[in-house]
Amino acid sequence: MSAGYTPRFIDIQKKVVKEMVKKYNYVNDMQAPRLQKIVISCSHNAAKEDAKYLDEAVTQIERITGQKAKRTKTRKAISNFKTKQGQAIGCVVTLRRDRMWEFVDRFINIAVPRMRDFRGLSNKSFDKEGNYSIGLKDIAIFPETQIRKITKTVGIGITCCIKASSVEEAVTYLGMLGVPFKK
Repeated sequence: MSAGYTPRFIDIQKKVVKEMVKKYNYVNDMQAPRLQKIVISCSHNAAKEDAKYLDEAVTQIERITGQKAKRTKTRKAISNFKTKQGQAIGCVVTLRRDRMWEFVDRFINIAVPRMRDFRGLSNKSFDKEGNYSIGLKDIAIFPETQIRKITKTVGIGITCCIKASSVEEAVTYLGMLGVPFKK
Protein backbone atom coordinates (compact mmCIF):
# COMPACT_ATOMS: atom_id res chain seq x y z
CA MET A 1 0.00 0.00 0.00
CA SER A 2 1.55 3.25 -1.05
CA ALA A 3 0.75 6.77 0.01
CA GLY A 4 -0.60 8.92 -2.77
CA TYR A 5 -2.11 5.96 -4.60
CA THR A 6 -3.86 7.29 -7.70
CA PRO A 7 -5.11 4.27 -9.60
CA ARG A 8 -7.16 4.22 -12.68
CA PHE A 9 -10.20 4.13 -10.36
CA ILE A 10 -9.79 7.85 -9.61
CA ASP A 11 -10.03 8.52 -13.35
CA ILE A 12 -12.97 6.13 -13.62
CA GLN A 13 -14.65 7.95 -10.70
CA LYS A 14 -14.37 11.26 -12.57
CA LYS A 15 -15.82 9.74 -15.77
CA VAL A 16 -18.65 8.09 -13.83
CA VAL A 17 -19.54 11.40 -12.16
CA LYS A 18 -19.71 13.13 -15.57
CA GLU A 19 -21.93 10.33 -16.94
CA MET A 20 -24.20 10.48 -13.88
CA VAL A 21 -24.55 14.26 -14.26
CA LYS A 22 -25.69 13.77 -17.86
CA LYS A 23 -27.99 10.82 -17.07
CA TYR A 24 -29.77 12.33 -14.06
CA ASN A 25 -29.57 16.00 -15.15
CA TYR A 26 -27.80 17.23 -12.02
CA VAL A 27 -27.13 20.95 -11.71
CA ASN A 28 -23.49 20.33 -10.73
CA ASP A 29 -21.03 17.48 -10.14
CA MET A 30 -21.47 17.49 -6.36
CA GLN A 31 -25.00 16.07 -6.66
CA ALA A 32 -23.69 12.85 -8.18
CA PRO A 33 -23.32 9.80 -5.90
CA ARG A 34 -19.93 9.30 -4.28
CA LEU A 35 -18.26 6.48 -2.40
CA GLN A 36 -17.45 7.96 1.02
CA LYS A 37 -15.94 5.03 2.92
CA ILE A 38 -15.74 1.26 3.14
CA VAL A 39 -16.22 -0.47 6.48
CA ILE A 40 -14.87 -4.01 6.84
CA SER A 41 -15.93 -5.90 9.95
CA CYS A 42 -15.45 -9.35 11.36
CA SER A 43 -16.89 -11.03 14.42
CA HIS A 44 -17.21 -14.69 15.23
CA ASN A 45 -18.57 -16.85 17.99
CA ALA A 46 -15.25 -18.71 18.26
CA ALA A 47 -13.49 -15.47 19.29
CA LYS A 48 -15.00 -15.54 22.77
CA GLU A 49 -13.55 -18.99 23.57
CA ASP A 50 -10.27 -18.73 21.67
CA ALA A 51 -8.33 -15.44 21.75
CA LYS A 52 -5.91 -16.79 19.13
CA TYR A 53 -8.74 -16.98 16.60
CA LEU A 54 -9.40 -13.27 16.96
CA ASP A 55 -5.68 -12.52 16.69
CA GLU A 56 -5.54 -14.51 13.41
CA ALA A 57 -8.60 -12.71 12.06
CA VAL A 58 -7.22 -9.28 12.98
CA THR A 59 -3.86 -10.09 11.35
CA GLN A 60 -5.51 -11.28 8.13
CA ILE A 61 -7.83 -8.27 7.90
CA GLU A 62 -4.90 -5.92 8.50
CA ARG A 63 -3.02 -7.65 5.65
CA ILE A 64 -6.01 -7.29 3.32
CA THR A 65 -6.70 -3.64 4.10
CA GLY A 66 -3.22 -2.33 4.87
CA GLN A 67 -4.57 -0.57 7.93
CA LYS A 68 -4.66 -1.37 11.64
CA ALA A 69 -7.91 -2.99 12.77
CA LYS A 70 -9.81 -1.84 15.84
CA ARG A 71 -10.95 -4.66 18.11
CA THR A 72 -14.62 -4.55 19.04
CA LYS A 73 -15.90 -5.52 22.46
CA THR A 74 -19.31 -6.37 23.83
CA ARG A 75 -21.13 -3.49 25.49
CA LYS A 76 -23.01 -5.61 27.98
CA ALA A 77 -23.20 -9.19 29.19
CA ILE A 78 -25.84 -11.41 27.56
CA SER A 79 -26.26 -14.81 29.20
CA ASN A 80 -28.00 -16.42 26.20
CA PHE A 81 -24.99 -15.60 24.02
CA LYS A 82 -22.55 -16.49 26.82
CA THR A 83 -20.76 -13.15 26.57
CA LYS A 84 -19.29 -10.96 29.27
CA GLN A 85 -19.16 -7.18 29.28
CA GLY A 86 -16.01 -5.87 27.58
CA GLN A 87 -15.17 -9.21 25.94
CA ALA A 88 -13.35 -8.88 22.59
CA ILE A 89 -15.40 -10.56 19.85
CA GLY A 90 -14.41 -8.94 16.57
CA CYS A 91 -12.66 -6.18 14.69
CA VAL A 92 -13.45 -3.37 12.29
CA VAL A 93 -11.52 -1.29 9.75
CA THR A 94 -12.74 1.90 8.04
CA LEU A 95 -11.10 2.74 4.72
CA ARG A 96 -11.22 6.21 3.19
CA ARG A 97 -9.60 8.05 0.27
CA ASP A 98 -6.61 6.30 -1.38
CA ARG A 99 -6.78 3.10 0.67
CA MET A 100 -10.48 2.83 -0.08
CA TRP A 101 -9.91 3.13 -3.85
CA GLU A 102 -7.04 0.67 -3.72
CA PHE A 103 -9.28 -1.82 -1.88
CA VAL A 104 -12.11 -1.30 -4.41
CA ASP A 105 -9.68 -1.94 -7.25
CA ARG A 106 -8.32 -5.15 -5.70
CA PHE A 107 -11.79 -6.35 -4.65
CA ILE A 108 -13.43 -5.92 -8.06
CA ASN A 109 -10.51 -7.02 -10.24
CA ILE A 110 -8.81 -9.71 -8.14
CA ALA A 111 -10.96 -11.01 -5.28
CA VAL A 112 -14.42 -11.19 -6.88
CA PRO A 113 -13.27 -13.26 -9.89
CA ARG A 114 -11.72 -15.77 -7.45
CA MET A 115 -15.08 -16.51 -5.79
CA ARG A 116 -16.30 -20.03 -6.27
CA ASP A 117 -19.34 -20.39 -8.60
CA PHE A 118 -19.52 -16.63 -9.04
CA ARG A 119 -22.50 -15.39 -11.04
CA GLY A 120 -22.52 -11.77 -9.91
CA LEU A 121 -23.15 -9.84 -6.72
CA SER A 122 -26.71 -9.26 -5.57
CA ASN A 123 -28.10 -5.83 -6.34
CA LYS A 124 -30.66 -6.19 -3.55
CA SER A 125 -28.24 -5.59 -0.68
CA PHE A 126 -28.81 -1.83 -0.49
CA ASP A 127 -30.34 -0.06 2.49
CA LYS A 128 -32.66 2.97 2.30
CA GLU A 129 -29.77 5.45 2.12
CA GLY A 130 -28.07 3.62 -0.76
CA ASN A 131 -25.30 1.89 1.22
CA TYR A 132 -24.26 -1.51 -0.15
CA SER A 133 -23.35 -4.49 2.06
CA ILE A 134 -21.64 -7.72 1.06
CA GLY A 135 -20.96 -10.73 3.28
CA LEU A 136 -18.05 -13.02 2.45
CA LYS A 137 -17.85 -16.46 4.05
CA ASP A 138 -14.12 -16.78 3.55
CA ILE A 139 -11.34 -14.22 3.11
CA ALA A 140 -9.14 -16.67 1.22
CA ILE A 141 -10.24 -15.02 -2.05
CA PHE A 142 -7.88 -12.14 -1.29
CA PRO A 143 -4.32 -12.83 -2.44
CA GLU A 144 -2.84 -11.08 0.64
CA THR A 145 -4.17 -13.70 3.06
CA GLN A 146 -1.81 -16.30 4.42
CA ILE A 147 -3.93 -19.40 3.89
CA ARG A 148 -1.51 -21.69 5.73
CA LYS A 149 -1.81 -19.62 8.91
CA ILE A 150 -5.63 -19.68 9.00
CA THR A 151 -6.95 -22.43 11.30
CA LYS A 152 -10.66 -21.52 10.99
CA THR A 153 -12.47 -19.78 8.17
CA VAL A 154 -12.79 -16.06 8.68
CA GLY A 155 -15.83 -14.31 7.26
CA ILE A 156 -16.11 -10.56 6.81
CA GLY A 157 -18.78 -8.01 6.12
CA ILE A 158 -18.03 -5.22 3.66
CA THR A 159 -20.20 -2.09 3.70
CA CYS A 160 -19.78 0.55 1.00
CA CYS A 161 -21.13 3.86 2.30
CA ILE A 162 -22.40 5.82 -0.68
CA LYS A 163 -23.68 9.38 -0.65
CA ALA A 164 -26.67 9.12 -2.98
CA SER A 165 -30.18 10.54 -3.04
CA SER A 166 -31.81 7.23 -4.04
CA VAL A 167 -31.05 3.52 -4.18
CA GLU A 168 -31.43 3.53 -7.98
CA GLU A 169 -28.66 6.12 -8.29
CA ALA A 170 -26.41 4.09 -5.95
CA VAL A 171 -26.96 0.91 -8.02
CA THR A 172 -26.19 2.79 -11.23
CA TYR A 173 -23.10 4.38 -9.67
CA LEU A 174 -21.61 1.07 -8.48
CA GLY A 175 -22.46 -0.58 -11.80
CA MET A 176 -20.61 2.16 -13.66
CA LEU A 177 -17.62 1.72 -11.33
CA GLY A 178 -17.43 -1.90 -12.44
CA VAL A 179 -19.12 -3.86 -9.65
CA PRO A 180 -20.36 -7.07 -11.33
CA PHE A 181 -24.05 -7.35 -10.39
CA LYS A 182 -26.31 -10.27 -11.31
CA LYS A 183 -28.25 -9.71 -14.48
